[in-house]
Amino acid sequence: MRTVGILGGMGPEATVLLMQKLLAAVPARDDSDHIPLIVHQNSQVPSRIKALIEGTGEDPGPVLARMACDLQAAGAEALAMPCNTAHHYAPAVVAATPLPFLNMLDLTARSLARQGARRVGMLASPATRLANVFAAPFAAHGLTPVFLPDDSGILAIIRAVKAGEALATLKPQLAQEAAALLDHGADHLLVACTELSLMTDALPATAPHTDSLDCLTQAIVDFAKG
Repeated sequence: MRTVGILGGMGPEATVLLMQKLLAAVPARDDSDHIPLIVHQNSQVPSRIKALIEGTGEDPGPVLARMACDLQAAGAEALAMPCNTAHHYAPAVVAATPLPFLNMLDLTARSLARQGARRVGMLASPATRLANVFAAPFAAHGLTPVFLPDDSGILAIIRAVKAGEALATLKPQLAQEAAALLDHGADHLLVACTELSLMTDALPATAPHTDSLDCLTQAIVDFAKG
């Protein structure tokens, strides 16, 4: 199998969740049946929220580029990044090495289109809206993002997860945000923040949903075994 390098730490729990999903995705009988990974769990990547929302933070791009080079030097044969917002800086990652980059946003848009989604309710950091990170992938597949007029509630949930607040106290808030997106005309919910991927069981059972982290998980499995 081929080895995939993970640009992680954004946030740390989300990176661990990706690794857990990859373990669960493989019907392994022994250690050697699992996907080989090299994980750069760099919690010191400059804040995407400060850079894109507050406009006061350091550019994460150069740090992500260095991480990509480190992963290549360590033996990675492809790169993946389990952070939706950080894909704003994907060009810096792609330019840093000749390795293929498994772009989570492109993978997610293709999955949504295959499922027949049209108006996609965005459970995502406001930074994804401000930086238009989903604009090109969605346009390529005829998808329309649906954002709440006030997405400060979603940002508050994301900040609380990063701060270590108990998920049980946050799940009802996430459920309310999801219901509001459906009320605004979404026909499909997208979990597009890997902090929120920790709480997908809180989403309404009455609406279809996709988790971008699941799309990336499948692409990593496919590449490693391909």
